[in-house]
Amino acid sequence: MTRAPVTAALVDRLARTRPDAAATTALRAGLHARRLLLFKSLLARLDRQPAAAAPAARARFARHWQLLEHAERRAPAPVREVLDYPLTGAWLAGALTAAEGPALDRHLAYFGSIAATAALRAGCDLRLTLDAPAGLLSLPGLGNLRCPAHRAELHARGHVVRITGGGPAGALLLRSTTGRGRPTGGGPGWSALRVLAGGTAVLDDLHPYRVPPHGMGAAAMHAADRTTVAREPWPCLWRRALALIDGTDPGRAAEIRTMQRVLVPLVPVTTTAYDGRHPMSATLRAAPGGVLTSLPAGPRELAEVLVHETHHTKMAALHERVPLYRPGGDGLHRVGWRPDPRPVVGVLQGAYAHLALMDLWRRAATGPASPAAWRRRAGEQFAQHREQVAEALSILQESDELTNEGRQFTGGMQEHYASLGAAPPAFE
Repeated sequence: MTRAPVTAALVDRLARTRPDAAATTALRAGLHARRLLLFKSLLARLDRQPAAAAPAARARFARHWQLLEHAERRAPAPVREVLDYPLTGAWLAGALTAAEGPALDRHLAYFGSIAATAALRAGCDLRLTLDAPAGLLSLPGLGNLRCPAHRAELHARGHVVRITGGGPAGALLLRSTTGRGRPTGGGPGWSALRVLAGGTAVLDDLHPYRVPPHGMGAAAMHAADRTTVAREPWPCLWRRALALIDGTDPGRAAEIRTMQRVLVPLVPVTTTAYDGRHPMSATLRAAPGGVLTSLPAGPRELAEVLVHETHHTKMAALHERVPLYRPGGDGLHRVGWRPDPRPVVGVLQGAYAHLALMDLWRRAATGPASPAAWRRRAGEQFAQHREQVAEALSILQESDELTNEGRQFTGGMQEHYASLGAAPPAFE
């Protein structure tokens, strides 16, 4: 794939954190090109290391790759959606770094679910048998089927998809007549992902690669299971959070809907590891476009998480195209929003996300349509983080670990910071 160059003007626009449709399109194209490059890297690994995987695992992977190519020739757009699904990136990262032998074999086996999902989304007719480790077949972005037989039979013809997993377990899915969209349906043992209101993002509490094996962060947050998630108001919080952002800054809400494709709920391993007052959220470097977060207290908190993590995705996508910092730096710096010292990349990521939040908070504090509680919180948050962002920008401006583009990016951030002023007028 040929990618348009990243211009200095684009870097400047992105530095200011404001929504920009052209910039979003460029970033998404870059993420897709990066995803294809990683798939090619996996193929190259298997070519260079013929003994890395068992012969049966390699042969099965080759058959599934042929299925993926067939689906892509038939309908490139829905196949691209499957390949670009954020958690496909998490699987790729695992496959690329897995040790030779059984560990790599297990990762390669999951590729069958990716290829099958791509074929189903592309409208292909197929008859296919897939392994179902741990008694589950996971179709990325669609759902899971419980499979007592530890394998599943997929039969798709026309608009009808039948999946059987042994015993009474099975699903009947219907594909859209337009050839786009997710197959929908149900059946015994089938658990579908829920599409979140106002866009195409899904609430994914099923994908086997949704959280790293050892959890997230110092509080060791793990993936919430479906039973836990079913008791929590995630769809309502998502809808109300986006409504708040829409009423404050419609362009930013549109940016979130475009950039974010999956919400992954987290839970603490122990109640003592996490106080629950502030949501713990993250964006996996291997899975940009996915928000991992513990349950926020309300829509205001989730709105802030969505803006924060969207800017982690934006900066990561830009850095893949134009490096903003040099690898290997060992300097650590104190920042106001974290108790632990951070490397320059952490300072840059945090400053960028908090600058975007300052922009949001200023607009919320002065917006006539903003609810009173949202205006009050926005004013308080703006004042609390203003000095923290200023200190982080000072660290970045003095750092010798940034590239020329990184210094340009930081300069644009500084200009936007200055334009926000000392405090929202309503709170002066």
